[in-house]
Amino acid sequence: MLDPKGRVVMISGANRGVGRAIAETLHARGYTISAGARDVAALEAALAPLGGARLLCARYGAGDRDSHTAWLAATLDRFGRLDALVNNAGTSNTFSIEDGDEADLDALWTINVKGPLFLTRACLPHLKAAGSGRIVNVASLSGKRVRNENIAYNMTKHALMALTHGTRRIGWEHGVRATALCPSFVATDLTAGVTKVAREEMIEPGDLAELAAMAIALPNTAAMAEMLVNCRLEDTL
Repeated sequence: MLDPKGRVVMISGANRGVGRAIAETLHARGYTISAGARDVAALEAALAPLGGARLLCARYGAGDRDSHTAWLAATLDRFGRLDALVNNAGTSNTFSIEDGDEADLDALWTINVKGPLFLTRACLPHLKAAGSGRIVNVASLSGKRVRNENIAYNMTKHALMALTHGTRRIGWEHGVRATALCPSFVATDLTAGVTKVAREEMIEPGDLAELAAMAIALPNTAAMAEMLVNCRLEDTL
């Protein structure tokens, strides 16, 4: 396993849910965290217990390319390197094949696909330079199969899977390893309205954070392309 000491990780959407859990888990293990979210004040408040020299909070807006480059620049200026990127920021809505405004479709593509794509593009040269760069894309089992009417969400998560495998291909010879973390229902704000699975039966954000930490810590010779995580039995998986 790679030594976390001195390794710098950028995490988008780190103010709550899975992103916050990943930031807390990695920081506790000795990683240096550069956290990004749209509301920096809320982000700083959420991660206040971490504090210290190993934490930077910065603005990240998926559709704001300037925020991508500014966040990366601030990370490099503060810590001098980048070793891993966690593309966690994401959203969902009810856009279906038969109903929904185009603006809702565009919003999902902006946040769930374009954000990770362009942030990866910006960070990749530095991850290559590290020799053991890591990218964890928080996707979904909705990127592996379609089981509901929310087709826009399913489409964007399938696209994120393609981005993950494309990143693995172009980064491999430089020591960059990319992993898609694909959970089913996670007990976060995003699933607050879900009734088909009881809250206590959903995946805990902290458990997903453990898997993200493992993907980042594994050596170049033990990379996992996909991590499928379920809270219920599905025959197709």
